[in-house]
Amino acid sequence: MFEIFKTSLGRLRVLAFIEGVSFLVILFITMPLKYLLQNPEPNRVFGMAHGVLFILYVLAVVQMRIEQNWSFSKTGLALLASVIPFGTFWADKKLFQNN
Repeated sequence: MFEIFKTSLGRLRVLAFIEGVSFLVILFITMPLKYLLQNPEPNRVFGMAHGVLFILYVLAVVQMRIEQNWSFSKTGLALLASVIPFGTFWADKKLFQNN
């Protein structure tokens, strides 16, 4: 069940998914709550969680660059994916499964 956590790539894939979901929650749920309903509290909570996940994702990508000798273009695409909505899901399909 937890086999995916045993490798660096597996941990990166899990982080990519969770980071991607947290980004979408911020964009489509907490930001509208903040600006349309003047309720900033969910944005504070999810923003902090997303920030931590983002940093962990970046570190995991750098770890893969070092361990698997990823090219600069693959590393750059993986990092760019983290700032584009749905990007980490694309990265999982196109970059991380073809390792």
